[in-house]
Amino acid sequence: MALSVFDLYSIGIGPSSSHTVGPMRAARIFAEGLATDGELPRVARVKAELFGSLGATGHGHGSVKAVILGLEGDDPATTDTTTYDARVAAILERRELNLAGAKVVHFEDDDVVMHRRQSLPAHPNGMIFTAYDDAGAELRARTYYSVGGGFVVDEAAAGADRVVADDTVLPYPFTTGGEMLAVCEREGMRVSDVMMANELTWRSEADVRAGLLEIWRVMAECVEEGCHQEGVLPGGLKVPRRAPELYAKLCERGSEDPLDVIDWVNLFALAVNEQNASGGRIVTAPTNGAAGIVPAVLHYWVRFVATGRPPEQVDDGIVRFLLTGAAIGILAKTNASISGAEVGCQGEVGSACAMAAGALAEVLGGTPPQVENAAEVGIEHNLGLTCDPVGGLVQIPCIERNAIASVKAINAARLAIHGNGSHKVSLDKALKTMRETGADMKTKYKETSRGGLAVNVIEC
Repeated sequence: MALSVFDLYSIGIGPSSSHTVGPMRAARIFAEGLATDGELPRVARVKAELFGSLGATGHGHGSVKAVILGLEGDDPATTDTTTYDARVAAILERRELNLAGAKVVHFEDDDVVMHRRQSLPAHPNGMIFTAYDDAGAELRARTYYSVGGGFVVDEAAAGADRVVADDTVLPYPFTTGGEMLAVCEREGMRVSDVMMANELTWRSEADVRAGLLEIWRVMAECVEEGCHQEGVLPGGLKVPRRAPELYAKLCERGSEDPLDVIDWVNLFALAVNEQNASGGRIVTAPTNGAAGIVPAVLHYWVRFVATGRPPEQVDDGIVRFLLTGAAIGILAKTNASISGAEVGCQGEVGSACAMAAGALAEVLGGTPPQVENAAEVGIEHNLGLTCDPVGGLVQIPCIERNAIASVKAINAARLAIHGNGSHKVSLDKALKTMRETGADMKTKYKETSRGGLAVNVIEC
C-alpha cells in the first residue's frame, strides 16, 4: 500500500472527518456507482443506515446532512458551506432528493437510519446504502467504512485496514519509523526529501509544491476566518467562540508578555477548531477533530521563526513541514489508527501532535533521528487519550484539546532539537502502544458519547 501526502491532508468540511467527510464521500461513491452502472433510471428510493459510532453521534457530527448531500453528488472539498443547511432543509421539506445530481427520487427524513448500539464487523464507523425500485425491490446494497481522516473503504477491504488500493512501487518505501530512518541514513536525505521523492511517483515536483501550498492557503484562510467569526457554535451546547476576543486582545496588548507566543498558538488552534465545529472549510490533518494542531504549529513557525526570510524560503519551509508531517501521519495510519472511533482521541490529537512535532523539528534544522524523536514525544504524551465529545459535538473537550496539543508539539520539537536523537522509546514502540491501548479501551470512550466527559458534563 502506497500513501501520498495528499492522503493525509485533504480539504473538506467540519465538524468530523470520519463522521462528516467520510459519510459524504461514501454516499457520493454509492450514488455515482448507480449512475456509472446504468442503474440510476430504475431507482425510486434510497436508504442509508449508520452503525456504531456513526449511529451514536451522527446527529452531533452532521452525518445525516453529509449523507444527504453526498447522495446528491456533493464533494467535501467543494460543497458550498454557506448553503449547506438550507439545502438539506429544502430536501427534507420537499421530500425529494436529486440522486447523483441526475435523478429525483422520493426521500423521507427516516431514510437515514441511526443504529446507536449496533455495529458492523469491520470497523465502528460502518454504513450500508441501499437503492430500491418503484416496487420496493432492492436494486443494490453496498457497505462502506469511514476509517478516519475522511478515508472510506468498502467491505472488500478486509478489516477495513486498506486505505487505498494503490500498489505503486515507491523509490524509498517505508512502513515503520525504523525503516524511514534507515532510508534517510543510507541516502543522506532528510525526511521531507524522502517524502518528496516518493511523491514524484504520482506527480511533478511543481505540482506537489503547488498542492501543498494550496493546503497551506486553506489552513491560513481558516485561521483568518476563525479570528473574525463571532457568536455561538451550533449544536445546543451554546459554546461561545473565543478566537475573535483572544485575537483582539493579542493585537491590542503587543508582545510584552514573555509567554505571548503561547497565546498566539492557542489562538491559531482555537480559530481552526471553532470553524470546524461550525461546519466550515478546513483541512484534515490528519482528521477534522485534530485539524487545528498542524496549522497552529505551522503558523507558529511562519510567524515567529521564519520572519524576515525571503518568501521562497518560507514556501520551501512550508512544503518541508507538510511533507514531514505526512510521513509521521502515514506511520500512525499504517501501524496504529487515526480514528477516534477505533482507538480514542490518542489516534486523532495524538497523531496530529506527533505530526506537528516531527514537522517542526524538520524545519528547525533537526536531523532525521531528532525528527523521529520529536514525533515519538508527541505521541507518547497523548497515550490513553479518550474520545468523549459532550453531546456528540466536536466542541468540548475537542477545541481546547487542539490548543493544548499544539503547544505540546512545539515543546516536543524543542526537546528533540536539544537532544542528539537518541532515546529509549522509539516512535514505532509508541505507535504499537497506541494501537494496543486503543484495543484495550472500552467502547464507551471511543467517540460514542457514552463515557467520560460526555456523561459527566450537563448539557446546557
